Amino acid sequence: MHPRRSAQEVLLCDLCETVPLQSHCELCNINLCGNCAVKHLSDSSKRHNVVPFLQRKVTPNYPKCPKHSEKHCELHCEECNIPVCSTCVSSGKHKGHDMSDILEKLSAKTESLPKDLKELETRIYPRYEEMASDVQTEKAELETKYGKLTTIADQQGEILHQEITAIVNRRKSAIAEMKTKHLDALNKNTEEITQKMAELKQIMSDLKSILKSNDVSLTSTYKSRNSQFRTLPPKVRVTLPSFSPQKINKDQLNEMFGSLPPLSINTEHGDTMKSAEAVSSPPVKPLLDEPRVTATIDTGYKELLSVSCLSEDQVWTCGNKKTMKLLNLQSKLLTSIKTKSGREPKDIAVTRDGDLVYTDDSNNTVNLIKNKQIQTVITLQGWRPLSVCCTAGNDLLVTMISDDYKQSKVVRYSGSTEKQSIQFDDQGRPLYSSGDNTTYISENKNLDICVADWSASAVVVVNQSGKLRFRYTGHPSNTKQSFYPVGITTDSQSHILTADIVNHRIHILDQDGQFLRYIHCGLRGPWGLCVDIRDNLFVAEWHTAKVKKIQYL
Repeated sequence: MHPRRSAQEVLLCDLCETVPLQSHCELCNINLCGNCAVKHLSDSSKRHNVVPFLQRKVTPNYPKCPKHSEKHCELHCEECNIPVCSTCVSSGKHKGHDMSDILEKLSAKTESLPKDLKELETRIYPRYEEMASDVQTEKAELETKYGKLTTIADQQGEILHQEITAIVNRRKSAIAEMKTKHLDALNKNTEEITQKMAELKQIMSDLKSILKSNDVSLTSTYKSRNSQFRTLPPKVRVTLPSFSPQKINKDQLNEMFGSLPPLSINTEHGDTMKSAEAVSSPPVKPLLDEPRVTATIDTGYKELLSVSCLSEDQVWTCGNKKTMKLLNLQSKLLTSIKTKSGREPKDIAVTRDGDLVYTDDSNNTVNLIKNKQIQTVITLQGWRPLSVCCTAGNDLLVTMISDDYKQSKVVRYSGSTEKQSIQFDDQGRPLYSSGDNTTYISENKNLDICVADWSASAVVVVNQSGKLRFRYTGHPSNTKQSFYPVGITTDSQSHILTADIVNHRIHILDQDGQFLRYIHCGLRGPWGLCVDIRDNLFVAEWHTAKVKKIQYL
């Protein structure tokens, strides 16, 4: 039953909903009782046309215009596909547009609704249900299918382990056999020497007896054998065999293990997207036996801190002055830019777009230089920025120390937005040293984050998510010399190169922290490092304020 109708079908006023209606406002399309009609007419904010209810005009049920509330839409704009009223048409916004009767349009749409519903219910929706069921079935089978792949990988790994174990056992057996032969030879030599020593003791005892007895007959029959023993028995010399392990070719081992093609997800209409991109490995470049200096750049600083490659023959440098310099291989000054604060920068880096970034610990900022204009992109509170590098994803990685020098961390920024903070390991212990900390940072090609931590005498490497992978504290066999890493960089082979300023050399590590070799090249106080796109190493020397370009691959 209509809420405004009684059991006797009495029509009530639309406003008070208690008194039977008497009138109707044609402009507002509302039914009114006597009192409400008086109140309604007293509203002078808009026009009204109140007539007796029985004399009202019965008009079609046109929709109200959303833009002009007092109007009803009697037309439909075909071009705009919206209902319009007479005011909309006269406004000129629909000039030249085809118009149709709104009721005819509504009637046509009303007729199409059941057809659309039927198609959705009987054809379209069931196909979506079928597709969803297929996807669920495929998801249910994933565990089994990928489990088989994992089993195959495990089996292949077991085969390789067995082969390696067999090789190790053969080598150990050969070593044991050599040891036995070596020991037998030494034992035989020992027996021969012991026998001679026993004879000598007997002769010495006989001589003592002759001397004590003064027996002429014993003395006359004595025959000296000293000449026989002056020639010592031959000493057995066995050359200890050496084991020469070959450097494991990881690429060859990976290829021998078996390949896994990238995952390819195809849609039915032929579009293909790859969720696991096939990244081609860079060509293998072996280390040179003798690295060599191919260019030397005089920077003009008294003390040189950092170098960053803009190209193969142009490098940005910074040192003990407020000015950062862009130089070519002939030491020609191409550009110089002063820091915003007028203080010397802490570190510099070149972005993927070729812009220069520098850290300034005098005002705790990280700044971007674009078209020679300096823009402060990061301002720190309670922390001092130290070194900076630009990542493959065009983020900035910044090492920093707290104002009280008690904490240090690495922070990843996208523009000026902090995305990641790396400070502690899984046990909650600090990853990096505090105090008067000097750190430099680089991202490896495998997306590891590599930090040279001077105070800790270590290179600290974490993965992309910030989990500790390893610490390198110098060559394992070199326990007498100190290790103080400063500058750090990486190359196309995922080598990690760090400058050992105290010992005037560069350490080259593989991506897992295994020492490969040193670079000396007459370096004096190497500090900042960078590598260009052709894997040429640029070394900033603290003592000479020169940059040396070194070919090592």
